Amino acid sequence: ITHSIPGCIGSMTINSKQLDNESPVSVFAVNKCYETVQDGTFFDGSGFAALVREGYKVRSDVNITLEFRTTAVHGVLLGVSSAKVDAVGLEIVHGKVFFHVNNGAGRITATYEPRGTNSLCDGKWHKLQANKSKHRISLIIDGNLVHTDNPYIQSTSADTNNPIYVGGYPADVKQNCLTSKSSFRGCLRNLVLTKGQHTELFDFSRAFDLRGVFPHSCPGAEH
Repeated sequence: ITHSIPGCIGSMTINSKQLDNESPVSVFAVNKCYETVQDGTFFDGSGFAALVREGYKVRSDVNITLEFRTTAVHGVLLGVSSAKVDAVGLEIVHGKVFFHVNNGAGRITATYEPRGTNSLCDGKWHKLQANKSKHRISLIIDGNLVHTDNPYIQSTSADTNNPIYVGGYPADVKQNCLTSKSSFRGCLRNLVLTKGQHTELFDFSRAFDLRGVFPHSCPGAEH
């Protein structure tokens, strides 16, 4: 067995002597345990998850769905970019959700602005759907739909070829459709990307790079 277990271990004794797990000599990818947990992936606000090492191709159409829970009013949700300007990005800035798309001709943005600044950052689960269909983009948050006009109707394909970064991205990686550098703090679950008939549910435990991300459980409430 070469991989760790997703779980909690406590009160360990060796030869009747209790081990002190409050001040270990070294720690790697170990978080504190919570009395109540929920399914999902916990992002501690310091890092990101990187998926699809060989690069994800958005092209003309993609539908992104996920659920998020946070008490922070800023945070990157997802970004896929390219070496050029083509990219898509999802982020929370000042409690609003932004879906940015650049098909090569210029960035367009669908913005969901809740009634209260903290209404999406209340620590409860919220459902997000972001859809790009050629030059059209839309954003649905908790069933509320936002459309945006796109002046660049001739430009329809986001020719991306970089990994999908979720919850943040490395300092040396360029993201052409994100304005925030703040890593997401909170929980995400049910990240699904759909292209035509192909639907892919992403398992964060299979990410090729995880920093500050704990894939198997979310604390039941923020502490």
